[in-house]
Amino acid sequence: MPELPEVETVRRGLEPAMAGARFEKVELRRAGLRFPFPDNFASRLAGRRVEALGRRAKYLLADLDDGAALIMHLGMSGSFRVNGAAPGVFHHARSKGAAHDHVVFHLSGGASVTYNDPRRFGFMLLERREALAEHKLFRDIGVEPLGNELDGALLARLFAGKAAPLKAALLDQSLIAGLGNIYVCEALHRAGLSPRRAAGTIARKDGAVSARAALLARCIREVLEEAVAAGGSSLRDHRQADGSLGYFQHNFRVYGRGGGPCVSPGCEGLVQRIAQSGRSTFFCGACQR
Repeated sequence: MPELPEVETVRRGLEPAMAGARFEKVELRRAGLRFPFPDNFASRLAGRRVEALGRRAKYLLADLDDGAALIMHLGMSGSFRVNGAAPGVFHHARSKGAAHDHVVFHLSGGASVTYNDPRRFGFMLLERREALAEHKLFRDIGVEPLGNELDGALLARLFAGKAAPLKAALLDQSLIAGLGNIYVCEALHRAGLSPRRAAGTIARKDGAVSARAALLARCIREVLEEAVAAGGSSLRDHRQADGSLGYFQHNFRVYGRGGGPCVSPGCEGLVQRIAQSGRSTFFCGACQR
């Protein structure tokens, strides 16, 4: 599933075409995706203007001029293709198989945005914008890791007293929104912290900010910001909105590198792969403690 940097990359790719544009027509080529489309979905969108295109965790949010919000989730294999706008640089040809083109947004100005999803695990919903905070999809989501809230003090407060492994705590979406397996592995390696250590050990008993918590917060932000700048990581299905591939996977220090040498300066350890909660975890046992 695309992680936060991939979704943010898609948002930035769609924004020039969608923000400020009106839906002239919405073409639905099936009754639904993971869920059925909302009642009168196409007609409710027709004529509406996109005031802003945002993101919350791994959800794309289009704020409409009638106070509604179009919620879009990419699922496992969803992607958007922009046509009729300024062309992007295509490093690889995009699949344009009509069998997997399920939604086409025809926009004012002549552009169109097509949603393609071979596995159909994505979905689209329409909800009132003011009600999103209490919506079942959003009410239990934690802080945004790219926002100003994430710092060492917050991590120490969130993880205080927690015996769960540090990696599991970082993947808990009720604590921090949008972090996924790849970037948690990468951030922990940069911070020199073992994914197996108890999450509560990065918090000091006196409540003061620990050096470990401050470093981890900084590493999380750095990894995410670098990944967004690189267009995300093109693993399996992810592509940017212009069809080009992200390339942050070339900067992976541990993810997918099991058995390879650790890249930390002066470290002679090897990258290990273990399973945690059914997911692969990559880390260096020599320099991550």
